[in-house]
Amino acid sequence: MTDCYVETNGIRLHYLEHGAGDQTLILTHGLTANAHSFDGLIQSGLADDLRVLSVDLRGRGDSDKPDTGYAMADHAADLLGMFDALGLDHVTLGGHSFGGLLTYFLAANHPDRVDRCILLDAPVEVHEGILDQIQPSLDRLGKTLPSWEHYLDLIKSMPYYDGWWDPTIEAFYRADVQDNANGTVQARSHPGHIRQAVEGTLEVDWPQLVPTIDQPTLFLRATDPFGPPGSSPIVPEDQGKATVERIRNSRLESIPGNHITYLFGSSAPLVVAAIREFLEHA
Repeated sequence: MTDCYVETNGIRLHYLEHGAGDQTLILTHGLTANAHSFDGLIQSGLADDLRVLSVDLRGRGDSDKPDTGYAMADHAADLLGMFDALGLDHVTLGGHSFGGLLTYFLAANHPDRVDRCILLDAPVEVHEGILDQIQPSLDRLGKTLPSWEHYLDLIKSMPYYDGWWDPTIEAFYRADVQDNANGTVQARSHPGHIRQAVEGTLEVDWPQLVPTIDQPTLFLRATDPFGPPGSSPIVPEDQGKATVERIRNSRLESIPGNHITYLFGSSAPLVVAAIREFLEHA
């Protein structure tokens, strides 16, 4: 793994580079996440004979955090500038959750730059009810905690991890944390920036945009409930089927685990196998 930075669209974007090969796969993370979201997939062999670049989107991780510019078009411009800076005429683009929405957006609006799409639990039907499901994750933003150990205890207490934990996920949350001079810690993402990003998703007519995507597309859906007790999966099975029906050249696979855990632990090799098979035959 190599830490890298690129100047694009007036900001400095951080990304992690894994592996090497003729194919380049760009991965973009969820709403409040960071480039280490995909560490479980990397450890399960995703970057074997493949160049994988996992990006910290603006406002997250080690990327710059401007006060404004969190609409979908802004995030898309960041990635397009990154492609240009790295000499990538076109890429395979993958995204988890919010990153999946960004994948839809780029594939539809810049089809010459995206040759294939990998969608990781990215709902087309974006509605405010989803905020209730992700609220425990949003609640950590803006909180100052006495130490990393306290922060990790808070994470483990979230309903997403009831009875489940994998050490690989700790690097993801450690990268999420800013260490303060007095020994306290807090999330790197600013609540106001994340609010702008959420508002940006609500400005796009996703059901109208998604059917314009022509690229071969793999949709990997997490099967388990996500959020407080009584929650559904982020993408219920019927919604997953409806999504791939909207995209002309697409297919759906379901993977055990919830919206986050299916990228780690015993589910990660299943996700990697599905992606590698898709890249080989798409």
